[in-house]
Amino acid sequence: MTFNKPFKISNNLLAIIFLIVSFVGFLDATYLTIEHYRGVIPPCTILAGCGNVTTSKFALIAGVPVALLGAIYYLSIFILSVLYLDCKKKSFLQLTAKLTIIGFLASAYFVYLQLFVIGYICLYCMFSAATSTLLFINGYIVFLFNKVYKTNSLL
Repeated sequence: MTFNKPFKISNNLLAIIFLIVSFVGFLDATYLTIEHYRGVIPPCTILAGCGNVTTSKFALIAGVPVALLGAIYYLSIFILSVLYLDCKKKSFLQLTAKLTIIGFLASAYFVYLQLFVIGYICLYCMFSAATSTLLFINGYIVFLFNKVYKTNSLL
């Protein structure tokens, strides 16, 4: 079977992927934020490093929990996705894609800290890194289609 046209993906599908993945990331980061302010170490069933990671000096930036910053990041992605789906302005989708670069780089840095500096792994943090990576991949697809297709219906 041969294809005469290149594969196309709709902006709506990309926005819905942003929406779903950012919502899951928001739930994870919000849980960690709530546990931080409650003074509770989240349970780690597979690995025993959650307490070591979430109470390390790297768990705060200028006194603000990293988990709270993550929740704000995921909420921003979520809101921008909703705005795109509501208004259909490509600028919302493009801004969302750009934000995923920041989330991905931050996640990569925090995974590095867990593996090579703290020496423990937090499953919730790794889950957040996975969601950030999925958002980044989706953002890359937005950039890819923006470069390849210059129409109103596709990026």
